[in-house]
Amino acid sequence: MPGGDGSLLALDLHVHSNASYDGHEPVELVLEHAADIGLDGVVITDHDRIEASRHAAEVAHEFGLVGIPGVEVSTADGHLLAIGVDERPPRGEPLAETVETVREHGGAAVVPHPFQRTRHGVRKSRLTDCDAVEVYNSMVFTGYQNRRARRFADKHGYGQVGGSDAHYLMNVGRAYTVFELEEPVESAAEVSPDQLVDALRAGQTRVHGIRTPILQSTRQYAIGASRKTLYEVTSRLPYVAARPRAIADFMSDS
Repeated sequence: MPGGDGSLLALDLHVHSNASYDGHEPVELVLEHAADIGLDGVVITDHDRIEASRHAAEVAHEFGLVGIPGVEVSTADGHLLAIGVDERPPRGEPLAETVETVREHGGAAVVPHPFQRTRHGVRKSRLTDCDAVEVYNSMVFTGYQNRRARRFADKHGYGQVGGSDAHYLMNVGRAYTVFELEEPVESAAEVSPDQLVDALRAGQTRVHGIRTPILQSTRQYAIGASRKTLYEVTSRLPYVAARPRAIADFMSDS
């Protein structure tokens, strides 16, 4: 990681906490781990929930990290990372409208794992505007989808970012984005969210990463799929509480 150069900051822009229905780690543990492995920050991007991310941004300086909130929004056309916003955009709206909402709230709109329909990725035909594309997601089984995303971003001139899409602590930082700031800083904690949003919009980023071992990826997908299947079944049964509770609460709150 690019430690030692105050003009370069390494952030994992796609991390889930236990506030996500499929996440497992508390915010403070994620931040502590990020600092231990040499990251300058992480963005907690829980599914359609932003409270934990706002908390992470508020306490990040205690770990010497950049504090910047975000959320993974479920749009009508697929998932979108809203980076640098304090409020969650409405879920279920068209992608183009959600991108504009993110910008109006001072954030950057980043499309994660594009074209991967099994992961709610945005279709190519729907991806007509954004601030950056996640061209390296560490959770892919092969490198094909990342290469496809990179070619698309190159062709259309979109900024490029990397993210681990971590749901478990061990995967945080497997992919990350290096921000190129205009001026060096003495501490990552003094960097403002606006500086990072401006860099994202200007394409002042580089991508680094390695894929998560396939056994870990498979386990994460399998657990997530089984939990969703259980919820779909139990939510349709009369006189039975929907399970697991984390997904049931998520659906009722969202």
